[in-house]
Amino acid sequence: MSSSIMIIYLIAIVAVFYFFGIGPQRKEQKKKEEMMSKLAVGDYCVTTSGMYGQIIDITSDMVIVEFGGKNCRIPMLKAAIASVEKADALHKGGVSEDAKEAASDGTVDTKK
Repeated sequence: MSSSIMIIYLIAIVAVFYFFGIGPQRKEQKKKEEMMSKLAVGDYCVTTSGMYGQIIDITSDMVIVEFGGKNCRIPMLKAAIASVEKADALHKGGVSEDAKEAASDGTVDTKK
């Protein structure tokens, strides 16, 4: 009887680890892979270091990002891109989901 209860506890622990650890991590990884597959020249990105720039060129695993002006172009790995804003959404006056989230939690002053 006690060995069957121990097996049930073991299965429950594995299920908890999957639903709270592995499952969300896979979902986030799939979301990032989808974002990387939709990268295009002209899109604006935020890097993992917090720098904001425009994508100038794309290769298989590298991108060249222009920061500030034409004098600062830096090649970097695609993995260093944290988020992407499509160029057409910015020109149409659209607001990214990240900007909406920041505005809703009070970290950005939207009354300008």
